[in-house]
Amino acid sequence: MTDTLPAWAGTRAWDDEDTDGLLVCRQIHSLTPDVRTFVFQAPEPRLFRHDPGQFVTLGVDIDGRSVERCYTISSPPTRPHSVAITVKRVPGGLVSNWLHDRLRPGRTVRARGPLGDFSFIRHPAPKYLFLSGGSGATPAMAMTRTLYDLAHPADVVFVHSARTPADILFRRELDLIAATAPGIRVVHVCAADGPAEPWGGHRGRLTFEMLRQIAPDFRQREIFTCGPAGYMAAVRDMLSTAGVGRDHCHEESFTFEAPPSPASMTDTVEATEGRVFTVEFTRSRRTLTCDADTSLLQAASRAGLSLPASCARGMCGTCKTTLLAGSVDMRHNGGIRPREIAQNKILLCCATPQENLVVDA
Repeated sequence: MTDTLPAWAGTRAWDDEDTDGLLVCRQIHSLTPDVRTFVFQAPEPRLFRHDPGQFVTLGVDIDGRSVERCYTISSPPTRPHSVAITVKRVPGGLVSNWLHDRLRPGRTVRARGPLGDFSFIRHPAPKYLFLSGGSGATPAMAMTRTLYDLAHPADVVFVHSARTPADILFRRELDLIAATAPGIRVVHVCAADGPAEPWGGHRGRLTFEMLRQIAPDFRQREIFTCGPAGYMAAVRDMLSTAGVGRDHCHEESFTFEAPPSPASMTDTVEATEGRVFTVEFTRSRRTLTCDADTSLLQAASRAGLSLPASCARGMCGTCKTTLLAGSVDMRHNGGIRPREIAQNKILLCCATPQENLVVDA
């Protein structure tokens, strides 16, 4: 028996301005051949406070350039001494491949957050339905882990769609949770057999009939959906057709609207009303026009210019850049700090021009 307190006792909560948002990678776990979980702690003992389902914006330096991407926190707030993200390797993905190939325990990254409002905390209900596809399982897992740790009495149905049994995320942990928590039921849907395991469960894409078999009372549940764009669109249409009210359906997606086809691309964005200004993107070597009611990111997308972006809501900071000349109106949701604004940083997704601009993007 000892009176010595653990190192983290009495520590304060971590925030994104604490030690400049630095996090130290402590552990890396392989979940599937192309998905890994990265566990972080602050350089000094800190406790991580967040709502289950929120995300962080991770910043890394690649080839001398700072790059930011959003990743859901897959660890629950009930385990506050570390924070984890679960990342799928994306073919050609700049940051996901860097994390898989370069990040090692002991190395540091920058992080900002937590951010986002995709959480059952904001929509308390006696019954939940979590629908996920691929790596979209991460916010559902964070919420399920939280409910499990708290022995919460909520009735939860967790439905996850994967390519094969080998691609099911968190499979062993979910099996344990389902076996030991009477209120949590887990169902997997696979498109095909695995290389070493034939699949005997629900097959193919999630359909209305399949959902009705899994959760006959789905219309009475608070529904949270996350996954690839195609999966999200299909689930949205299915729930709408089934008569589920939009106020009971919640989505999380970091996919920004795709640019138009080349045939419709133009460097001129017609203003339906108000004033029109020129915007020069110096690194992209493009100049286009944008009206006072259109965000710079939206104008760039319409003109076929692909720029880094994720949430498109002024929250994540992925589209942050430097305003070299001119002025903008910017109404953000926490994705940029006051000191960054003082350094002429802006968020393209929520900045609209007030005069002709020059932007470092």
